[in-house]
Amino acid sequence: MADTLKLVKKISRLADGKRSLRFMEVCGTHTVAIFRSGIRQILPDNVELVSGPGCPVCVTCDEYIDKAIAYARRKNFVIATFGDMLKVPGSRSSLAAVSAEGADVRIVYSPLDAIKLAEENPHKQIIFLAVGFETTAPTAAATVIAARIRGVKNLFMLSAQKLVPPALKLLLNDAAVHVDGFLLPGHVAVVVGAKAFKFLATDFRIPSAIGGFEADEILSALVNLLEQVDSGRATVANEYRSVVTDDGNVAAQRVLAQVYAVADAEWRGMGVIPASGLRMRDEFAEFDIERVEPIEIERGGKKSACRCGDVLRGLINPTQCPLFGRACKPLHAIGPCMVSVEGVCAAWFKYGGSNFKW
Repeated sequence: MADTLKLVKKISRLADGKRSLRFMEVCGTHTVAIFRSGIRQILPDNVELVSGPGCPVCVTCDEYIDKAIAYARRKNFVIATFGDMLKVPGSRSSLAAVSAEGADVRIVYSPLDAIKLAEENPHKQIIFLAVGFETTAPTAAATVIAARIRGVKNLFMLSAQKLVPPALKLLLNDAAVHVDGFLLPGHVAVVVGAKAFKFLATDFRIPSAIGGFEADEILSALVNLLEQVDSGRATVANEYRSVVTDDGNVAAQRVLAQVYAVADAEWRGMGVIPASGLRMRDEFAEFDIERVEPIEIERGGKKSACRCGDVLRGLINPTQCPLFGRACKPLHAIGPCMVSVEGVCAAWFKYGGSNFKW
């Protein structure tokens, strides 16, 4: 507690007399941790934290969900997914809805669970929904390698993994987005290393700090950001040295590169970002369901007033969306930002005030 108070006082001292500053936390886990620990409430009035595109479920576009639903409706197909994907709305339905209609949708807790599911159901086609950032993508790649070694022929991936650094570049090149620094995602940095974010300092001259997830670790990163602003310098500070190195997890990077290649990817609310996603290499094409059994989906669908895309870019906070806390609540989510446990809207609803009721 004593250290926490020292950090809070240091933040107040560094912020005193400065213009309004906006720091973006990129990681959804940071968003939840910041709310849970009450950090937003104790910051000076001129220091604002905004949430970015750090929730993989939230940035997944409608088209991907529509494809997953279309596969789920096919005979002898099983969708294996993490639980937070079930209620994510596509353009017309959700996996939870088609499951209620009779589709076979199973919740798993690791991509490796999908191998067991495939072995136990040899006459069914098992599709794992490979959604995530650099943190979880190596596990999906390792699952593909393990399936090949074990001779599993009925396991496939529907891939929508995203890479964080290209998304930050797009935000910084977007005239509508204004941030004075980044609280960088510790989990992603564990895999890619601090060096992967050096461009923020060299190309954009914007202060950045990699932070952990305890209150003191987050506050230490915020202190570092304010110190950079105070000195007029820009660097990528590593405030999570207990687990993050400059080079990252080289073994995980090697596994990922063996199975996946960098590709363009579409992000919800941000469009197609060059070199921001992963596609399965030709050597592993037999595990790519979109190549093994391509599927056509009807584009478009109903539009809503959901402003999840603007929230993910830090243009508005969730309470500025006309649906937030009204039509859109955790038990009846309109947009993915309210669905995921790491979603910005879900965090604001749960921790942001007593005016929003379940």
